[in-house]
Amino acid sequence: MIDRVLMAPSILSADFTCLGESIGLVHDADYIHVDVMDGHFVPNLTIGPPVVKALKRITDIPLDVHLMITNAEDSVDWYLDAGADVVTVHAEACPHLHRVVQTIQAAGAKASVSLNPGTPVSVLRDVLGDLDMVLLMSVNPGFGGQKFIGNTVRKIRELVSLCTDVGAAPLIQIDGGIDEETAPLVVAAGARVLVAGSAVFCKNDPAVAMEAIRNAGMSAIQRLV
Repeated sequence: MIDRVLMAPSILSADFTCLGESIGLVHDADYIHVDVMDGHFVPNLTIGPPVVKALKRITDIPLDVHLMITNAEDSVDWYLDAGADVVTVHAEACPHLHRVVQTIQAAGAKASVSLNPGTPVSVLRDVLGDLDMVLLMSVNPGFGGQKFIGNTVRKIRELVSLCTDVGAAPLIQIDGGIDEETAPLVVAAGARVLVAGSAVFCKNDPAVAMEAIRNAGMSAIQRLV
């Protein structure tokens, strides 16, 4: 497990009229989290491959593309071709999960699988060893600005235990309700990649807000040493 906190600010909460400028405000981010929603798998509709392709032209920060869509197995190549560096698919939407993970990695990208709050981590047992990252949703996906679901902390610990059991070591990413208060909770449990949208882009200074969340998470690591 790495001993630092990686930040993935979500552009879902950024100003879509000036995404380039918004990303420039968080130039020290480790990833840019791109939420793709189809209005079917989740009750919202956002962006697609053209925006991912445009973002790839304006930033060197790795694009962490989160596919909250029903047809990820059919359309994942669109996002890989657009320049996604990490692609996250939902276990709930991919009956052939191992196949899509292989497709992502064969294209040279990192493969991640996400679980909704009501999905147990045990469904990942047979693919954990193939994953670069696991994304646990700490809100029900579809909208930004939701309240953190407290049971996520227990779920992170269960995932860490399962990873130990099968000898896997994917990064653990948390998405939903992450701020200075919740960051230490999830990091202490084993998360190392934090997605934050409104807690970053809805603040007066997104860079300062992002680093405050990172530092709050790092404080939990320091207490563990």
